[in-house]
Amino acid sequence: MSDPASLPRSSARAQDDNHSVVKAAGLIGAATFSSRLLGFIRDMVLARLFGATAAADAFFVAYRIPNLLRELFAEGSMSAAFVPVFTEYNTLRTKQDAWELASAVFTTLLTILTLVTVVGILAAPGIVWLMAPGFHGEPSKLAMTTYLTRLMFPYLLFISLAALAMGVLNSVRAFAAPALSPVLFNVFIIGCAVFLSPLLAEPILGVAVGVVAGGAAQFAMQLPGLWWRGLLFGWRFDPGHPGVRRIGALLVPSLLGLSVTQVNITVSTILASFFAGGPAYLFYGMRLIQFPLGIFGVALATAILPTLSAQAARGALSDLRATLGFGLRMILFIILPAMLGLILLREPIVHLFFEHGSFTATDTAATATAVLCYAVGLWAFAGVRIIVAAFYSLQDTKTPAVAAMAAVTANLVLSIILMEPLRHAGLALATALAAMLNGGMLVLVLNRRLGGVEWAAVGRSAGRVVVAAVPLVLACVWVAGLEVWTRQGDWIAKTVMLFVGIGLSVTGYLGAHALMRSEELEVLWRLVKGKAASAGEGRAAPGSP
Repeated sequence: MSDPASLPRSSARAQDDNHSVVKAAGLIGAATFSSRLLGFIRDMVLARLFGATAAADAFFVAYRIPNLLRELFAEGSMSAAFVPVFTEYNTLRTKQDAWELASAVFTTLLTILTLVTVVGILAAPGIVWLMAPGFHGEPSKLAMTTYLTRLMFPYLLFISLAALAMGVLNSVRAFAAPALSPVLFNVFIIGCAVFLSPLLAEPILGVAVGVVAGGAAQFAMQLPGLWWRGLLFGWRFDPGHPGVRRIGALLVPSLLGLSVTQVNITVSTILASFFAGGPAYLFYGMRLIQFPLGIFGVALATAILPTLSAQAARGALSDLRATLGFGLRMILFIILPAMLGLILLREPIVHLFFEHGSFTATDTAATATAVLCYAVGLWAFAGVRIIVAAFYSLQDTKTPAVAAMAAVTANLVLSIILMEPLRHAGLALATALAAMLNGGMLVLVLNRRLGGVEWAAVGRSAGRVVVAAVPLVLACVWVAGLEVWTRQGDWIAKTVMLFVGIGLSVTGYLGAHALMRSEELEVLWRLVKGKAASAGEGRAAPGSP
């Protein structure tokens, strides 16, 4: 097999940076897998209890509002604007300077978001009226959505503070607690749905309570990690702090940069309110897309941003180009097979995991169609995360914002065109096409800005992925065509066949890469062997001389 040292790299430091990125992405991916698996169970519970009913539609529209603001203020723009500046302070200045910056940002963010939350609660009727035009003819549904919006708005405050804590910890290469914190979020929602909802006259209110409690738990879980590293936030109201001003300047244009997907999903939710069950179908469909996207795409983007930011702070653009090319290759290696698997196995997956209780066969067919339309853009959703991270590491938030605005405009136009013939599926397809447009524009600009990326290596990687995907496609087509999916019940047989199909697909895909001596597989394999060796040494240490 080829030695990873032979992979195209601009320097030995770039090799070390790439190894650190993969190691961090593996840790984040493993933690995120636990979170997403529990989130999947959460969605199964919600589907069983509420299906695609009016209560579910009201909840998903109401949840979309604070969730959008979370993306705009927290996980999108806040993380992207904060991490490069904080990394610069932590790399080039003292730890005291870094702590003062983090505390000043915390105090400023807490003040602003408290005001936003209060205003949001008071303005909820008007917000819901704008967000759910399809509910205007159903006063009870509109009223329930408004009440749920008010109940869940404090979630914005807690999840934004959790995102800030995540930014600090990720900047110092502490990834475990931030990646695991969503586990508590899902635990609280599941617990409230199962134990609190049955006690309430309107059971869906219990889920809303779980959302807020889960957001608070996500923030609380990260506080010990901050304290341990001497970075626990203090009260420091200093909006004029130079670092705070720089973050603010980066924050304003980045409101759409990383959040374009969520903005487009929100547009889809608004338009889907005209179709009975539309918001629920899109929610469940996107949840399946977010499973591989969160475990691999977002994990890699989260891990790569501090490394890119440190390289940009050092002025090491050759290292930055190498790391970016490496990130794109890993996205192709992991996300494209996940995309094919979701497309080919969409109906068996939705049927097996969601079609229980209030969730009917009709709901399965409609959700599977949404999965298909979203999945064609999965590679773009993940790739945009990596490319935007490169812009933000260079402290350029304006270019992603311009591209995002163009993508949002395209999504709106495409949604209006496609929703008539394809209904909710047209809205999902419009979101995927807009992500492709966004990624294409960003690649063209970034290629000029950096003087090129390792496109030859990326192209070779793409070719290997296409060849290796052949056995994966054959296995998925075989499983999807089995007669067992047409029968009622037989859940054990269906579960076995789905997981057998997934196992054969993964084995065939990785086996093909092994035969081609894939560089990406070699990097991952060396990382796994390194972890196994470390674990073995750790176990042997107590008995060693």
